[in-house]
Amino acid sequence: MKILNNRLAEIIRFCIAGGIGFIVDYGVLYLATEYLGIPYLVSAAISFTLAVILNYWLCLVFVFKSSGRQTVKQILAFFIVSVIGLGLNQLCMWFLVEQCGLWYMIAKLVATAIVTIWNYVMKRITIKS
Repeated sequence: MKILNNRLAEIIRFCIAGGIGFIVDYGVLYLATEYLGIPYLVSAAISFTLAVILNYWLCLVFVFKSSGRQTVKQILAFFIVSVIGLGLNQLCMWFLVEQCGLWYMIAKLVATAIVTIWNYVMKRITIKS
């Protein structure tokens, strides 16, 4: 029961950290695209990258508190998972906007849901290993 409670608390912390990252990701995407005139796929890559850096820090200090000092291997694995997440994000964004005709901000919501599942599973493995 304690393991279940600990895991639930960890998932809640992951969602909070992810929510903060999402605000950065979504906000930068919108601002860069609408106000700076950057194409949405470029804006999506920039915003995703900023959110990943923030998320990495939050995962270490807030989500997976017992992870301890990270090895170079763990750090590399975390960022490899993030690069794959970026690829999934970009693929989802392109497909949903270009092939399905969704507005890029709606497409970002769907892409975020898909990438969040990938990120939790893989980042838990890489940070806790």
